[in-house]
Amino acid sequence: MNDYINLHDVNLFYGTNQALKDVKLQAAKHEITAFIGPSGCGKSTLLRCLNRMNDLIPNVKITGEISVAGESLYGANTDVESLRKNIGMVFQAPNPFMMSIYDNIAFGPRRFGVKSKAILDEIVEKSLRAAVLWDEVKDQLKKSGLSLSGGQQQRLCIARALSVEPDVLLMDEATASLDPISTMKIEELVQQLKKDYTIVMVTHNMQQAARVSDKTCFFLNGEVIESAPTKTLFNNPEDKRTEDYITGRFG
Repeated sequence: MNDYINLHDVNLFYGTNQALKDVKLQAAKHEITAFIGPSGCGKSTLLRCLNRMNDLIPNVKITGEISVAGESLYGANTDVESLRKNIGMVFQAPNPFMMSIYDNIAFGPRRFGVKSKAILDEIVEKSLRAAVLWDEVKDQLKKSGLSLSGGQQQRLCIARALSVEPDVLLMDEATASLDPISTMKIEELVQQLKKDYTIVMVTHNMQQAARVSDKTCFFLNGEVIESAPTKTLFNNPEDKRTEDYITGRFG
């Protein structure tokens, strides 16, 4: 149960600069795991390791072992496209495609071979319902995804990620650019989604980590300083550096 996502001795280098140092951590299935820590400490870099987005950056070298459901993400026979289908990602700024709401959701399923309009209709509705957006947009599916508000656009991006039925959802500062009401809607949504998905989120907002996550990992200078159930980490941290960060003494 506790090792659905498993990282062991993960190191990452950008050229000669080491961004991750001997990272060990686990994330459990159907739980929300939050990464916290100051800017530049390696949180987003590690998140991008989980769907191999760092492969797109020149001169990156990764060592160690990362597995999901017992399958190595960096094995010689790993199909990266299938991996990214199974491990969806939502970014800091909403990034809908320049196409209709409907086509934003249908894009992934079409790419993986779904041609039937009836099936696509079903996927679009199911995904938008899962992202708690269906009732707001069901009568305007032909409108541009860019016509939505920022919070709606981010829920559209979550629906787009869910349309290909991933097992894992990565969220990189997914509410950082949103107003408080939209942020609350996304937090409520994430709590619902963990029934069906395993979620790993990076957040600068410690209150958000405390509100929504089951487990929190504190990063500093490319290392995981402490990883524990969220209530334990916030109420009774073992490492003084964790305590200093969550009490606002630095960061």
